[in-house]
Amino acid sequence: MQTNRSKYSLLQTPHSGYHWDETSERFFEGWYYRVTLPEIAETFAFMYSIDDPIGSQPHSGGAAQILGPRDEYLYRIFTDVKGFWGAKNSLGLGHWGKTNLANPRELPSDRFESEIKEGYQATATLNQGYIEDPVTKNYCRWSYTIEPVYGWGNPNLAQQSTAGWLSSLQIFEPGWQILMAHGLATGTIDWNGKIYRFDRAPAYGEKNWGRSFPQKWFWLNCNSFLDEPDLALTAGGGRREVLSVMEEVALVGIHHRGKFYEFVPWNSEVNWQIEPWGIWTMQARNYDFEVTVTGTTNLPGTPLRAPTDRGLIFCCRDTMKGKLHLKLKSSLGVTILEANSDLCGLEVGGGPWDRVWVN
Repeated sequence: MQTNRSKYSLLQTPHSGYHWDETSERFFEGWYYRVTLPEIAETFAFMYSIDDPIGSQPHSGGAAQILGPRDEYLYRIFTDVKGFWGAKNSLGLGHWGKTNLANPRELPSDRFESEIKEGYQATATLNQGYIEDPVTKNYCRWSYTIEPVYGWGNPNLAQQSTAGWLSSLQIFEPGWQILMAHGLATGTIDWNGKIYRFDRAPAYGEKNWGRSFPQKWFWLNCNSFLDEPDLALTAGGGRREVLSVMEEVALVGIHHRGKFYEFVPWNSEVNWQIEPWGIWTMQARNYDFEVTVTGTTNLPGTPLRAPTDRGLIFCCRDTMKGKLHLKLKSSLGVTILEANSDLCGLEVGGGPWDRVWVN
């Protein structure tokens, strides 16, 4: 029987490992894990980050953020960078806060539960931790296993870099990699005393790394669709630095019933119209296919922190309760897929956002 780990080894993407070269002073790496509970229309998003792990820098430290039910927010910092660990050749990371143990590393789940009083650990097949706000005493305790379904690319072929082969060279700021476009999560989350239990719920993972986030960006992500259980969308764009030159780029990636549809700058024309908040619209076409993606929300969204040249600060806004319409057609106009969701992740970040961003 194939284990979760052995199955993941076939789906492991480039850039799954920790990128810090152990010398750079200015550096961040961030990871994003999400699980969606369609039955109750709620989502948990876990965001982990490490800034300037060399230590003794103004922004050195780690953090865990959680966007929970009703877009509620929980945040905890870990000031000691020596409590962080990251695997170099595979997806694995953690940060120990309150514990009597030394030598941070991956632990068996039950030992982590008993020994690590505050902190987290995450791999391709596990997400586990506990954090508490020292002022409000709001907390979250979570532990769930993950069965990967899609990495990034055709599941029967070698997995792809989200930003193409050039992302293996350190010329982009920041790097971005979808780690798992779709997976199935099983476990429990304790959110301030309310226990959420789930079995094979839609899960997702991505990461980014470099010196800072883009100057300005947007993002749409969903793998919980009405009547389409085998469908995952990730789309986004930003104004980023390439060899000290700013460029605007975007992509749309769709995994559906074993197939991967990729719309990226080197194979497609990608356009977008993004409101400062409330409406996200993208169109992309290549020789074989064309896609239209529209995300909307009437909710105010929740401010989140992201790495900047001034450290981890509030500079983006998210909701996990966006509405999404996705339509994929062949170049001949034949509809391949049309799907909707009320559980789409929507985000804008950076700025300025004083008008519609059109490209």
